[in-house]
Amino acid sequence: QYVFADFGGSVSLSWLGDSKGVILVLTTFKIPLVLVSFTKSNLYRSEDYGKTFTDITKLINHTFIRTEFGMAIGPENSGKVILTGDVPVPGGRRGGKIFRSSDYAKNFVPTDLPFQPQTQVMYHPQNSDHLLALSTENSLWVSRNFGEKWDEVHKAVCLAKWGPDTTIFFTTYLNDSCKMDLGFLELKKTKDFGKSFKTIGNRIYSFGLGGRFLFASVVTEKGNTRRIHVSSDQGDTWNMAQLPSVGQEQFFSILAANEDMVFMHVDDPGDTGCGTVYTSDDRGLIYSKSLERHLYTGVGSETDFTNVTSLRGVFITSVLSKDRAIQSVITFDRGGKWQPLRTPVDAPCNATKDAAEVCVSASPRAVYGISLHQNVPMLPLSEPNAVGLVIAHGSVGDAIFTATPDVYISDDGGYTWARMLKGPHHYAILDSGGILVAIEHSPEPINVLKFSTDEGQCWHKYTFSKEPIYFTGLASEPGARSMNVSLWGYRDSFLSRTWVSYTIDFTPLLSSNCEKDDYTVWLAHSSQPGNHTDGCVLGFKEQYLRLRKSSVCQNGRDYLVVKQPSVCPCTLEDYLCDFGYFRRENQSWCEEQPELQAHDLEFCLNGRQELLTTRG
Repeated sequence: QYVFADFGGSVSLSWLGDSKGVILVLTTFKIPLVLVSFTKSNLYRSEDYGKTFTDITKLINHTFIRTEFGMAIGPENSGKVILTGDVPVPGGRRGGKIFRSSDYAKNFVPTDLPFQPQTQVMYHPQNSDHLLALSTENSLWVSRNFGEKWDEVHKAVCLAKWGPDTTIFFTTYLNDSCKMDLGFLELKKTKDFGKSFKTIGNRIYSFGLGGRFLFASVVTEKGNTRRIHVSSDQGDTWNMAQLPSVGQEQFFSILAANEDMVFMHVDDPGDTGCGTVYTSDDRGLIYSKSLERHLYTGVGSETDFTNVTSLRGVFITSVLSKDRAIQSVITFDRGGKWQPLRTPVDAPCNATKDAAEVCVSASPRAVYGISLHQNVPMLPLSEPNAVGLVIAHGSVGDAIFTATPDVYISDDGGYTWARMLKGPHHYAILDSGGILVAIEHSPEPINVLKFSTDEGQCWHKYTFSKEPIYFTGLASEPGARSMNVSLWGYRDSFLSRTWVSYTIDFTPLLSSNCEKDDYTVWLAHSSQPGNHTDGCVLGFKEQYLRLRKSSVCQNGRDYLVVKQPSVCPCTLEDYLCDFGYFRRENQSWCEEQPELQAHDLEFCLNGRQELLTTRG
């Protein structure tokens, strides 16, 4: 247990690096008064996964650190931290000051800025010495020596992003402001930190990066509609995304993008709250219809679209059925085919007779449930090194958004589900899936942690404190390799609130390391054992070595996922539908879209009209 000697306020926590056990905790307290506001922040550092903390506020001269974007942690394992201070300066202006550390917050160097930051400092993903920052006066600044010296890149900047190598992409406004000029912004890039510029787009509404693709939302000549343009050479050449039968007034959103392909949502005409998901070819240009009636709230750009990182090719999202019921669907081949989630084996169906068909699926309620202020405290959770494991909140039956959700688990990447815990919980994966931990989501104070060493089949309870706390968060080191988990919360008294953390180390419980006999061979995507194509998805099979559920041992921090891929012969199932074609549900062949029949399939590529010859 560690009790923080602070009163009230809020706590923000960041992990520094991997396998270092270093946590940085910032507590802030703010009272806006009529004439003067009282602000105070303290900084604490732990290097044993949160078991003990040292107050290091004096290292930053007791400066108040901005709560909204105060801590910027360097990428990978750089050990770099930047704290943005909020300091008053003569004349009523707010001065810019940062504190820089390169040694996992053991020491800090105070640095005055020639500008006031408007957003968090942005690290280059591959080079943590290179930094970008936007000022409150909309100027873009760059540093090449980890914030020691700053140079102004450009004025009137709205949005900036690091590209590959030394490339910086940013939008600028020409007349009034970012908001007033939206849709008439210019997209520029510089490869030499602002010595020279190239304008690569006009009439820009917004832009984004995903995988090797650069996207721009461009306002058409008519002025009230937008189209998505795609570039795979950093903006030197652009092509319009070819989306079949899409009216220009519709809303676009990039759901996911990697080196191979893009998932894009396009709103249906009218205010329906849903749309169509399209998947791209390897150029990010030609799109095929993947999923209809895809749920998208339109409020704050929220969707349930989730990449299951514990198994290749798996995505989960929600669709709106014709009777307006919400149903979860899953794809195991990157959007080639979608199907409803199977009903968990141990879950009673609570649908009415008229809605019995809705009982075919459980709904792992994700962002959409949270956006509707439902009792869903966490998104679905998966980790690349916990092969096949997916944890999510769900309800079975027709009244998906009225019932209290339970926690469900899948151990095969989403093919089958079982109820893990009754009621909503916060959860985490430790030791590469060897340990699961959960805390009940409750408005009342709690003092019990639940944990499982067999992938959620059996749960044990551990009372971590005699005195319950108001629980606020579960924190485990990113990467799911740690044996430690920290619980955060507070105790209320008549006049104050005391922050407290508990760190639980599972090493004594799983004291022995896993041996070869503790693992078993598992074929991913297996549905027809014995069939020569069993487990074939997107061109190949994958066999993994997985920990047996009955083994009570420690995977350890050095655990590596062992997989053995083998190539499959291609079948019709392995092919995407071409431009203008789609698959009906549970159908393997591609069918021409009715509205495009007897039409030449033409599209514009590199400024030329091309005729597409296809069998679908």
